Amino acid sequence: MLLSHLRIQFIERLKDDYPATEIESFFYILTEEYLGMTRLEAALDRDFEVSEEQKAWFEHALLRLKDHEPIQHITGKEEFFGMNFRVSKHVLIPRPETEELVEWIVADFEKEEKKIRVLDIGTGSGCIAISLAKALKNAEVTAFDVSEEALELAKANAAENKVMVNFQKMDILVTESLAGKFDIIVSNPPYVRELEKKEMDKNVLGHEPEKALYVKDENPLIFYKKIAGLAMDFLEPGGCLYFEINQYLAEETKELVENFGFETGLKKDIFGNFRMLKGIKK
Repeated sequence: MLLSHLRIQFIERLKDDYPATEIESFFYILTEEYLGMTRLEAALDRDFEVSEEQKAWFEHALLRLKDHEPIQHITGKEEFFGMNFRVSKHVLIPRPETEELVEWIVADFEKEEKKIRVLDIGTGSGCIAISLAKALKNAEVTAFDVSEEALELAKANAAENKVMVNFQKMDILVTESLAGKFDIIVSNPPYVRELEKKEMDKNVLGHEPEKALYVKDENPLIFYKKIAGLAMDFLEPGGCLYFEINQYLAEETKELVENFGFETGLKKDIFGNFRMLKGIKK
């Protein structure tokens, strides 16, 4: 089968499930993954002959897309902060707003010459911890997660991206103390309320870990309260607490962190929503 014919079939079979631009993106991601062709090469070489085996790979991917499985689960990876990260159903797929949070931290600390002790709480794939270890040359990074599967994946990502991170299994909600003081504590904790599930895409609802996403409507800031309390005790004076936050609860989260004694600032993402918060320990 010609690549051009495969593309037509691929688009036709997904047209009722996704926007046209997203289908195009899926197709070219898969041509790179399965055929080793860049988007430009695939667009120019429309008479490329696809083997039966390669056609079968596309068919399998197409069926998974019809089931609204994320393309990142099909390829097994996602790019974040210029690096590739393995992903699976056990971790959140790294997102652009989380990348913006990392960029904020790096901008604040990249000129720091002394050792920087960093703690990432709820590390998942390890994308925050590994990116900070890569970008901040003086950083000593520790990362917690409650999931064994997530930690195994994060360790593999650290090894592949050639950085050292101290990964530990920890349930932060029952943690009362930390091993020493830190200069940076960062977290992208669960913050989506159950009432907001109706806004979520099918690929998130059906394929990403609920434990990493959702909180009860009646106590949506449970993780922020716990982490801010620990941060007040275990950040160095002048140390910084960084959160990714629920845009609908930005002011509530800011007030909560301020009540612990932090000076705070909110930051908007590229879409103009307040999605990040920084607290400075006085």
